[in-house]
Amino acid sequence: MSPKRIVFKKVSRDKSLTVYMAKRDFVDHCDHVDPVEGVVMIDPQQLKGKKVYVMLSCTFRYGRQDMDVMGVAFRRDLFVVTRQVYPELQDKSQLTHSKVQDKLLRKLGEYAFPFFFEFPDNLPCSVALQPGPNDEGKKCAVEFEVKAFCADQSDEKVEKQSSVRLTIRKVQFSPDSPGPAPVTETTFEFLMSEKPLYVKLSLQKETFYHGDPVKVNVEINNSSSRTIKDISLSVEQVTNVVLYSNDKYIKSVAKEETTDVVPSGTSLKQEYSLFPLLSHNKERRGLALDGRLKHEDTNLASSTIVKQEVLKEVQGMLVSYKVVLRMIASGSVPPPLSSSSVCSHVLIFSFVSSFVSCVPRVSPHVSPLLSRVSPHVSPLLSRVSPLVSSGRWDPGKCLCCSVLVLVVALSLSLLFHVFSDVSVELPFRLMHPKPDAGDPLTCN
Repeated sequence: MSPKRIVFKKVSRDKSLTVYMAKRDFVDHCDHVDPVEGVVMIDPQQLKGKKVYVMLSCTFRYGRQDMDVMGVAFRRDLFVVTRQVYPELQDKSQLTHSKVQDKLLRKLGEYAFPFFFEFPDNLPCSVALQPGPNDEGKKCAVEFEVKAFCADQSDEKVEKQSSVRLTIRKVQFSPDSPGPAPVTETTFEFLMSEKPLYVKLSLQKETFYHGDPVKVNVEINNSSSRTIKDISLSVEQVTNVVLYSNDKYIKSVAKEETTDVVPSGTSLKQEYSLFPLLSHNKERRGLALDGRLKHEDTNLASSTIVKQEVLKEVQGMLVSYKVVLRMIASGSVPPPLSSSSVCSHVLIFSFVSSFVSCVPRVSPHVSPLLSRVSPHVSPLLSRVSPLVSSGRWDPGKCLCCSVLVLVVALSLSLLFHVFSDVSVELPFRLMHPKPDAGDPLTCN
């Protein structure tokens, strides 16, 4: 028994036109795109001598509908092609390319006419930006549409009651031949550390499906003198908006913060799971989503695959994903031991210590900082103690001196204890699996 075919049908308000299409999702296979084909049935009495046209358009709306000012819409037509289907300019057999079209033409009779379009290589897929909770009107999106209308000329204003609009989607599925599993290895060198920090980040595969966990393998070998802490992993969505300029928007769609610590001379080998799902980001304004048909759910936008030879020509929104590993390398840096620097550091430390001892209101704030600096400065005190004056003074009533002491104490703390941000990135793909024939597109 052959699988049941679904045919989409839409009728104009005045009943003059009816459009039939076998599908509304058209797959971009990278080397070619499924053609757009269908059938238009007309009512000659309702047409009243007008011609019938079918138009395929790709529109990039980069502003909400309520942002249109003085008749200038924030939209751009990336691709528009219009063809006359009635009266016929070509024989029906030349425009019939599928068995579904042929069956519809035989069933609908002599007033049914086929149409056929092909996508160019440089068009993006259907993508929309998620609006905020209070946003109204049409959202920013790349949209495809098939429009049938009757008019005397193709460029004249079309009456809504004599036209039919059908939203379609251009989609991509995961490639048949998967690529190698992504992996990156890198080393970081720090000041006053003889040996480096080694970090390896890897994934099990290149392409993950929507709804599946992204498992990340992290390997850290800390041979440096720093301590690695505040380790976090995230999945970031990168949306390149290519129109008049090339703008890039980065949104985190999944994140895990850990309490793992890697002291100096130790290592860490751990697997983490991240879940990039739209259900966890429903209120995030500006996330790229897969284009959707009316009354259908959607998901995070799938990764965009573009042929290198047409990459510079593509306009619209291009989406990619990457795993980002972030951590902080903290450690102490000993001060320089030249005679001039030793004297200056010790004099400042002695000044701050004596000041804190006689200003009770400053002591609770500065004492913790001094305790961190003291182990580095104390050995120096014994070496240059003859240079330090021991006179008593009472600056407790001077507010400016209080502020000065706080600034000096913070400077000393940062001088001897440093923090370095370390990050590693690894790109991957997030896509739908290629469905079997007749299976609907599933969303998560």
